[in-house]
This record gives sequence, structure tokens and C-alpha cells, in this order.
Amino acid sequence: MQQQHQQRRMFTTALLALLFILAAVSTTEAGKKEKPEKKVKKSDCGEWQWSVCVPTSGDCGLGTREGTRTGAECKQTTKTQKCKIPCNWKKQFGAECKYQFQAWGECDLNTALKTRTGNLKRALHNADCQKTVTISKPCGKLTKPKPQGKFHLLKTAH
Repeated sequence: MQQQHQQRRMFTTALLALLFILAAVSTTEAGKKEKPEKKVKKSDCGEWQWSVCVPTSGDCGLGTREGTRTGAECKQTTKTQKCKIPCNWKKQFGAECKYQFQAWGECDLNTALKTRTGNLKRALHNADCQKTVTISKPCGKLTKPKPQGKFHLLKTAH
């Protein structure tokens, strides 16, 4: 009889524990508010189109560029961005285009010019750059070998 009493007590305890757990879970679930699903905004705005960088002063250094985009419901259709044009780049080919140049070629005696070719290395902000460029410059004075006599005289004068 004592064993039956003990089994009832264990059954009652287990039942109460189960009821307590169910009550706790249902209270937690009731406390949670269902969050409305986040609306995914699909922008009808176009991509930003940027103008070339315009230096604040001179032809290189810090400056600004203008950006524009289209779209009926765009909050912002124009904006200004800071930019920089490196001062060591060849402005002859566009201030936003950097080229890797080969060595100067031999002097063309007919034109008295030497040339070299450069391949596009880097373009800032999708600048419109030529893939290859060629530049020329005057050959300059042709170097003549120094006569041995002067060198010898200077050496003996010391």
C-alpha cells in the first residue's frame, strides 16, 4: 500500500511538472508578438553616373565630382563626392588614366623624334581611357664620346 501511495505521489509530481512546463511555454509564446515581415524595398533608382574629377585648384590634387542617377521614387538623384587626381600622372591622356610605359625607342633620324607606348594600368572611377597610347619627344643632343686626351690631361694635372 505504501508503494501505491508513493507511485501516486510521483505521478502527481510528474503531472504537475508537465503542466508547469506547458504553462510556461504557452506564456512565453503568448508574450511574443508576431513581427510583420520586413518589406524588401526594390529601388527603381538607376546606377550612379559620375563626372570626371575636377581639381579645386590647378590641374591635380583634391577636387570634387558630381554624381547623378534617375528614378521616379529616388530620394537622392544628385550628389557631390570628394576625389583626388594624382599629380604624378600624365595629364596628356586624361587626368584619371594611368599608363605603364615601355622604354624609349631609338631616335628616328627622319623626324628627330623617339617614341614609346604605354598600356592602360589603372582608370579612376570608370574613366574613359584608351587601352594604349603612344608619345613622342625630340631626340635631344646625340651624345658623342669624349676624347681620351682631355681625360688623360685632367688626370695628370692632379
